[in-house]
Amino acid sequence: MYVKHCKLSRSEQLELMKYFVSGATARTAADLVDIHRNTAVRFFHKLREKIAMKQQHRSEQLCGKIELDESYFGGTHKGKRGRGAAGKVAVFGLLKRGGKVYTQIILDAKSDTLMPIIREKIEPNSIVYTDCWRGYNAWTSLNSNISESTTAPFLPKNITTLTV
Repeated sequence: MYVKHCKLSRSEQLELMKYFVSGATARTAADLVDIHRNTAVRFFHKLREKIAMKQQHRSEQLCGKIELDESYFGGTHKGKRGRGAAGKVAVFGLLKRGGKVYTQIILDAKSDTLMPIIREKIEPNSIVYTDCWRGYNAWTSLNSNISESTTAPFLPKNITTLTV
């Protein structure tokens, strides 16, 4: 895989990809390949975009036991914590127990936002574990064999959404 319209030679691109895969920072890779750090940062960013685009177009559905949860990422800010906190990025995650994970950045955790993702990525008749957030209510009303609450005190210890 080579980045089109790139002034880097193919050997420089291959070197940068090698360092990208090994987990090196863009700045370290730039020093090792002997290019400007901003060039390496831009190249790493383009690689991440290509990977994200490829993953987005995978139409594979999850089935079996699936965990759903949303989380908020960002630095520490004064004010409200959790849902609705300023400066945080909301990420929705689906995890097949013992298998694959799918995550997507979302604008909010409302049912209108979550349902299209859930319908696209989860096969009907799957067992879905949620934290009983009301954004998942539309899914449980569509499928009778679906949701089990992780907040109920009588459930076995292996039922949780904390894995996502």
